[in-house]
Amino acid sequence: MAKRSKAYRQTADQVDRTRLYAPLEAVKLAKELAKSKMDETVEVAMRLGVDPRKADQMVRGTVNLPHGTGKTVRVIAFAVGDKAAQAEAAGADAVGSDDLIERIQGGWLDFDAAVATPDQMAKVGRIARILGPRGLMPNPKSGTVTPDVAKAVTEIKGGKIDFRVDKQANLHLVIGKASFDAEKLVENYAAALDEILRAKPSAAKGRYLKKVVVSTTMGRGIPVDPARTRNLLAEEATV
Repeated sequence: MAKRSKAYRQTADQVDRTRLYAPLEAVKLAKELAKSKMDETVEVAMRLGVDPRKADQMVRGTVNLPHGTGKTVRVIAFAVGDKAAQAEAAGADAVGSDDLIERIQGGWLDFDAAVATPDQMAKVGRIARILGPRGLMPNPKSGTVTPDVAKAVTEIKGGKIDFRVDKQANLHLVIGKASFDAEKLVENYAAALDEILRAKPSAAKGRYLKKVVVSTTMGRGIPVDPARTRNLLAEEATV
């Protein structure tokens, strides 16, 4: 078993593993435990009561976090003509078509998200094997294949994130930075939670939200009450 650092052991002692914390309590504690010099990312991990191997139990979607992620998101756009100009005006970090595809084929992947106009998707398909495994392939379901690429770029840079359950029925998402006010982190969590609850498959049986944990990049996981889906800014906890 790996030896834990003194700092990790000290923070671990501050987390009561027998409790289910209210969301506001959990993010306040996560902020207290963020001891590194960098502005740590605040993340949420959920275990869902679904079987992702079945197509009718896949959980995926997008959410616009009201306070953003705190991260500078690099977005590229596959577009030409007026659409390319609109994407550039919206702040896209790179815009193009064949030239952009060739650049990516050459090994350039210095971006976090990609959007495309529908007419470009036949070309973008040539690099699906590069973009797909990295979660960078434009997709109509996530709003990244659209005639309105300018809107898509603006939303992603403003805090729109994707979520998708993995093969083990776990879902991970970012809700901000440790420097955010606790209330803003909870409001981001609430927005994400609403979308995840809305995405519950009708085929899923039993409890949908089985486990929720909040943590920072270097911090200990803090168990959150999965039954708390309303009145999230109250501090009462479940024992």
